[in-house]
Amino acid sequence: MAELRYDGRVAVVTGAGRGLGREYALLLAARGARVVVNDLGSTVRGDTVEGSPAAEVVAEIEAAGGTAVANTDSVATAEGGRAIVACALERFGRLDIVIHNAGNVRYGSLRELTHEDFEAVLDVHLRGAFHVVRPAFPVLADAGYGRVVLTSSIGGLYGNKGVANYAVAKAGMIGLSNVIALEGAESGVRSNVIVPAAVTRLADGLDTSAYPPMGPELTAPAVGWLAHESCSVSGEMFVAVAGRVARAYIAETPGVYQPAWTVEQVGERIDEIRDTADSWVLPTATGHVDHLRKSFALATEALRHVGQGL
Repeated sequence: MAELRYDGRVAVVTGAGRGLGREYALLLAARGARVVVNDLGSTVRGDTVEGSPAAEVVAEIEAAGGTAVANTDSVATAEGGRAIVACALERFGRLDIVIHNAGNVRYGSLRELTHEDFEAVLDVHLRGAFHVVRPAFPVLADAGYGRVVLTSSIGGLYGNKGVANYAVAKAGMIGLSNVIALEGAESGVRSNVIVPAAVTRLADGLDTSAYPPMGPELTAPAVGWLAHESCSVSGEMFVAVAGRVARAYIAETPGVYQPAWTVEQVGERIDEIRDTADSWVLPTATGHVDHLRKSFALATEALRHVGQGL
């Protein structure tokens, strides 16, 4: 199999100074991409800057013969997002790939979580994605090509205790990616979500002694394919954890149709409503329309039977 390369492509990778983002940047650069290594250098909470990890990654890339530039603008502001995209255009003259990986963590139960900590996490993860995508999308669409990879989490898919801010931000990433996929379809822009799990500094304080190998290098190849021109899908979610790569998806049960409902009837038929047999898996490209079409079809068919006295 021929090696998949990114020669001539320019990539922005946010949060690329450490962990997963660093692996993504190193992989793309090793295969020919010119990379904007974006990292503010913040602590895990995102409230203090420590070190210059972006510059260190650039030095690694250049030492290996690659091309990269360090960028320390913050994704947490619209100005920062515009500056990150401008850095790619000013330094390399184009932009082809956007990987939003920047993140922070602030813990707190629903009894304890402050509004400040809630907003701070959304600012970096979810709003951060929009702050970068908003100026990048017209550039990609106008060029007729683009690959966008946004980072969600199993916490965004299934929730987790003590991180409502993180769960909300990561769940929101799915909706944003779907819109990018829909609006970019006619312009060659594809967008997908990576749901990674790796032992990085975000796992500090957790007991990982029983974990299998879970280095960031196990996630990078999946992101690399989603960022490559050969990527054949858009509007999908991919899990990468401990060597396992899988597709995650949203489904609906066929449900139950009635022309009218009472509260009691919902309770009486809840097992039928929840029955996952023959579930609907609706692709992003047609999901909105398919959802309505299939829902309306059930109602229409039921009414037809009623009209025929069946």
